[in-house]
Amino acid sequence: MSAPTPDGECVVAVVVTRHRRAQLAQSLAALAAQTRPVDAVVVVDNGPDQPAEDVVRASGLPATYLVSRRNLGGAGGFALGMLSALAAGADWVWCADDDGRPADDRVLQTLLDSARRHGLAEVSPLVTDLADPERLAFPLRRGLRWRRRRSDFAGLDLLPNYASLFNGALFRAEALDVVGVPDYRLFFRGDETEVHRRLLRAGLPFGTCPQAAYLHPEGTTEFEPILGGRLSAQYPADEVKRYYTYRNRGYLMAQPGMRWLRPLETVRFGWFFLVARRDRSGWREWLRLTRAGRQERLTRR
Repeated sequence: MSAPTPDGECVVAVVVTRHRRAQLAQSLAALAAQTRPVDAVVVVDNGPDQPAEDVVRASGLPATYLVSRRNLGGAGGFALGMLSALAAGADWVWCADDDGRPADDRVLQTLLDSARRHGLAEVSPLVTDLADPERLAFPLRRGLRWRRRRSDFAGLDLLPNYASLFNGALFRAEALDVVGVPDYRLFFRGDETEVHRRLLRAGLPFGTCPQAAYLHPEGTTEFEPILGGRLSAQYPADEVKRYYTYRNRGYLMAQPGMRWLRPLETVRFGWFFLVARRDRSGWREWLRLTRAGRQERLTRR
């Protein structure tokens, strides 16, 4: 671990990676360039057949490299990394990924300042498109309007009760004592929504700081517009991604705080598959997978 920083608190970054050596190197370089340096980094590598330990060592960061012989997915990788960070004495845990990175060298300091100023348990940056940093990677709806540009939040000091986890999310250690770490059973897809649900249920103060940005590949290609673009339905082209997306969504819709979504989702996806796509087999698949999630039949694909 590096020498103590002037603020006297320990920030440990957690990065989950698998088979993305070049992107991982860029992510670690962005972490190393922060004006408020991280005190340590935990890298969880889910791809031991293409190990990235040399990439981690070359970053020059004080790093712990954890190789998993079993692919833990994003959920399990972050769970392992976060617990390791807490065990190492982290006061703050900063979540990163191998396909994204902080947009500039002041992201960590900006997030820390925002969390302290507002007394937040968790604070996230805006997640912007890697190819067009002024556009959001995941459009955000406020009221009846979709916000798609970073400029839509100009002058706003905090967007409360919203966070795009885990892309650049900064957690107080005490917050993780309350909400826990991601549910390994979800593997990937929906684990961030589940932790967001826990934050809301726990009544912890959290939000997004628009002055900070985290670059990430654009994430709207899976969303198909319906009803003239007023709504959308998520339809991953990849069958495996579709399996985890719908199965985990079924699990989430059975949890306290999210059960109200089930009738709305049934109508929305019923319209999408039966009216927009005329795809009865797709509708049956959606019903089967969401039912499996509700029944917690969370077998690995």
